[in-house]
Amino acid sequence: MALMPVSDALSAVLAGAEPLAEELVTLDEAHHRILARDLAALRTQPPEAMSAMDGYAVRAADAAQAKVRLRVIGEVAAGRPFDRVVGPGEAARIFTGGVVPEGADAVVIQEDTIAEDGHVVITEAAIKGRHIRPAGVDFHQGMVLLKAGRRLSDRDLSLAASMNHPALPVRCRPKVALLATGDELVMPGSTPGPGQIVYSNGYALRALVRSEGATPIDLGIAADTMEATVAGIRRAREAKADILITTGGASVGDHDLVKQALEAEGIEMAFWKIAMRPGKPMMHGRLGDMRVIGLPGNPVSSYVCAILFLVPLIRRLLGRDEARMPRETALLGRELGANDSREDYLRAQLEERADGTLIATPVTQQDSSLLGNLALSQALVIRRAYAPKAAAGSPCEILRLPS
Repeated sequence: MALMPVSDALSAVLAGAEPLAEELVTLDEAHHRILARDLAALRTQPPEAMSAMDGYAVRAADAAQAKVRLRVIGEVAAGRPFDRVVGPGEAARIFTGGVVPEGADAVVIQEDTIAEDGHVVITEAAIKGRHIRPAGVDFHQGMVLLKAGRRLSDRDLSLAASMNHPALPVRCRPKVALLATGDELVMPGSTPGPGQIVYSNGYALRALVRSEGATPIDLGIAADTMEATVAGIRRAREAKADILITTGGASVGDHDLVKQALEAEGIEMAFWKIAMRPGKPMMHGRLGDMRVIGLPGNPVSSYVCAILFLVPLIRRLLGRDEARMPRETALLGRELGANDSREDYLRAQLEERADGTLIATPVTQQDSSLLGNLALSQALVIRRAYAPKAAAGSPCEILRLPS
């Protein structure tokens, strides 16, 4: 069977993936959730012209020159509007956030005044409109300020609150079930027996799922039997997972049972094996409404495939603005030989020079079992199939890894 190109595999993973239903959550629950609909302001901010400083509200024409003495007719505090009009020769004491009273068109800051016996002496000439925030200077009622598909930041929540929204419509979190396979796997803290290894893939994958705004469901480790593997798949369906991620058992050995178990459950297989390194033995299909991604067992292969395929799928289900991971250009930190028929994703360390130039230096050992190199890397250098030899300093395409 010919290996599927990476771009075709990603298109197959994303095909037909539509954003999940929306739910209404409070502002405090909405941080880093994905906005499901455009959000328009329910009010104008500020609703009226307000003072930006402590000082005196005056008529600019009355205080066009310094040393003018004006009669103080009252005080305006935030939340307590003034019910009088500022007339010729008059001023009103005003504090930050106070509504500028009718008749006044400037604020003279406190530092530029001298208060004396019910009057104020202006020591710095007033300028019309100065130190006044006009009504609607921030936004007007009906303006769309937050767009659907946006991942809500802490600043967005403050804006939404100011727009007078107590709750926000967000996309439901995709449920991602994770099933590891392999008799050789033991949990961290255990003492591995002969031929056993410590299970590590799930910790990176669950953290990645959470960071992308989905909910992980840990299905544990299935033994290398058809019964155990099928049982794990059925638990994912019973949990109504949107995505099932399996790790290991996706190759062609006698004990690689994931593909057989999925086929026994009636999977509609989209592809099996892709033209990339690391991550060739990856599979994808559908079990009813549940999307399945079978990741390789090697930890680096598993993680790289999750970055390339699982992350965009989660983002598509969440209705994110952009599902695909952004790519950047850097300069190679060392020479690379010609590539073969598989697209390469090389772990690399990034250095940013003083002029902003990015230097990406692939680590020398790229074996897909080496987690130490993965942890020390900040990016993947992408090399197309059959890419020619590349000299140090030549441009390359990179994909930053999550920090």
